[in-house]
Amino acid sequence: MTLEIPQGEYAAYLFDCDGTIADSMPLHYRVWCEVLSRWSCDFPEPLFYEWAGVPIAEVVSRLNTRNGLNMPISEVLEQREEIYFRSLPLVQPIPEVIEQIDLNYGKIPLAVVSGSPRESVVRTLKTLGVLERFQTLVTAEDTLRGKPAPDPYLLAAERLGIEPARCLVFEDGEAGFRSAEAAGMKWVRVVSPQLRGR
Repeated sequence: MTLEIPQGEYAAYLFDCDGTIADSMPLHYRVWCEVLSRWSCDFPEPLFYEWAGVPIAEVVSRLNTRNGLNMPISEVLEQREEIYFRSLPLVQPIPEVIEQIDLNYGKIPLAVVSGSPRESVVRTLKTLGVLERFQTLVTAEDTLRGKPAPDPYLLAAERLGIEPARCLVFEDGEAGFRSAEAAGMKWVRVVSPQLRGR
C-alpha cells in the first residue's frame, strides 16, 4: 500500500501507534476477546475496528453500556495489558509507516499520539526498535479527553513547539481522523493489512 501524503510543507509528523506504526490490531482484538470472555461480553470485530483510537477505559465503559454489564474497568485494563505484553513478540511493523519514520527522522520532530496506556505504547515501540525516534509520546494518561477530541494531538503539537496546522497526522481509525481534524491538522489514512481489500 502507498501512503497518500497531502501536499504541503509539514514541520512535524504525528503517528498513532496501534494499527498505524504497529500491525497490532488483530493481536489486540484476540486479547480483548480473551479478557472479555470472562464476563461473557460480546465485542464484534467490526465494532472493534470502528472504535480504533478510542481510549481503552472508554471502550470498557461503552461495552458495559452496550451489553448491560458492570465490568470493573481497572481489572479489565490490567488483565488486557498483561496478556498483550506476553504476546508482544508477535507484533510486526507496518512497513510503509516505518518508511516515513526512517525518511523523516532527524529532519523534523516526530511524535506518537495514542489512546493506549503509556507502558503499552513504550513496549510496543521498543519491540519494533523505533522508540528513540520520537521526541514525545502522548498516551491515555496525558489528557482528560481522548480521541476523537482534539486534545491529544494539540498536546503533542504544544510539546513539540509546532503550530497544529503544520503537523501531519498518520492514523488508521475514525476517532483519530476526527481528532486530527478537530485539532486543525491534515491526516493520512493508514489501512491495517487485514482490512485491505474490504
